[in-house]
Amino acid sequence: MLRRIVTAGVLAAVLGIPSVVQAGPPPGSPGAGDVYYPDYGNGGYDVAHYDIRLRYRPKSDRLTGTTTILASATQDLSRFNLDFALATKSVRVNNRPARFARKRAHELVVTPARPLVSGEPMTIVVEYDDVPSKVAADGKTSWNRTPDGALAVNEPEIAWWWYPSNDHPTDKASFDVSVLVPDGVEVISNGTPTEWATRAVDGWSRYSWRQDKPQAGYLAFLAIGDFDVSLDTSADGSPIVTAYSTRLDAATAAAAKASVERSDEITDWLAERFGPYPFSARGGVVTGVDDQPFALENQTRPVYDGGFFESGANVSVVVHELAHQWFGDSVSVAQWKDIWLNEGFATYAEWLWSEDQGEGTAAEIARYVHSTAHPADDSFWQTPPGDPGAADLFDSAVYDRGALTLHHLRELVGDKHFFAILKAWTDAEKYGTATTAEFQALAERISGVDLDEFLKKWLYTPGRPEVPARTPATAPAKPKSWSGLAQRAETRG
Repeated sequence: MLRRIVTAGVLAAVLGIPSVVQAGPPPGSPGAGDVYYPDYGNGGYDVAHYDIRLRYRPKSDRLTGTTTILASATQDLSRFNLDFALATKSVRVNNRPARFARKRAHELVVTPARPLVSGEPMTIVVEYDDVPSKVAADGKTSWNRTPDGALAVNEPEIAWWWYPSNDHPTDKASFDVSVLVPDGVEVISNGTPTEWATRAVDGWSRYSWRQDKPQAGYLAFLAIGDFDVSLDTSADGSPIVTAYSTRLDAATAAAAKASVERSDEITDWLAERFGPYPFSARGGVVTGVDDQPFALENQTRPVYDGGFFESGANVSVVVHELAHQWFGDSVSVAQWKDIWLNEGFATYAEWLWSEDQGEGTAAEIARYVHSTAHPADDSFWQTPPGDPGAADLFDSAVYDRGALTLHHLRELVGDKHFFAILKAWTDAEKYGTATTAEFQALAERISGVDLDEFLKKWLYTPGRPEVPARTPATAPAKPKSWSGLAQRAETRG
């Protein structure tokens, strides 16, 4: 059926009525409203799913890909932004070619062939081809080329260098990731392997992964290279995937396996304290030594630099990154300034593990950190972990003073209320995002204690807080199990 449509403007002209020209819909905002990173993420739409198909050539570091984004408009839209830094070949929106242009280092501005209506489904297809290690955005290149492949692992930004996204934790989505690489090269990513080393064409193999739970953009990762991979199954039936770079020497590889192969045990231990494990896959990846100067809590499968294990087994870092599966991955920050909700909680999990293993109680570690590791005149105390500033997002105070905050909260409200708060928090905010104010409200509701002055002192006031009088005045010795942030060489994650 073909209908003739007479527009209001034409009808007005025929009838001699003055027409009113209405402006088109507005563009989506170029940021998600983060106070530290105003242009991270975007407004005007909500992503449900990413389908990422890539071909990677390690020898040249060339990445070609097509990402399909399933989303919905949250307002009427004339155009919208994607966070992306690679050279883009084409963009289609709802089956029609769209105009696109680069604005600033990582903003791809997309103008659909026709405006979008609030609530309308959006299918966005982006084709691209580039050498990620040669692409700088905001003065850096987070794509990390290694001797046998590459690592797409970083925080708070990495997606820009391998897939277009709405890159802020407030817009989580499910993921399918499929990568074609030369035979002999492995690709590890998040979630469950749906294809493992499937021969796609002569000389090339395909690896495919599915993350079925909501995931923030920076937590999606790729580890490409020559890995020894172990595939196993946990007691609940979920897959356990661990991978170790073949560039590790024998002693370091053994120490790494002695640590990371305990991931399933540690995950179950953490679940007893924080609530049920929120995801459907487990494991970890160990890269070559000095491939990256940090470990990162990539959802379902943390990535550890091999340097963490050069001196022997390091279960502490495994506990830290696995604790993030609850604090950071399932419950993510709504604003990056609340990063202590990730790092303070993961650090305190290390202290709890030490306490459980009889290697130094959380109270002993807290006294050491407060009274010996950081004297009153240490600059450590000048960074408020509740609002550290973008330049100090991963300052050691965010980790250790954040953990001190939790320990003294535990002493203030008692163990029963404290662990009830942790479980209620991970349940109430599961797969979502949250703020410090929301944590305070929940903790006050469960404990019945007004926490305004307490949190102001520990999270927002420069200077070393006084501790309760029951804490010994003498400087305590270092607990034998506590290594501290500097010795972990952990700058992020």
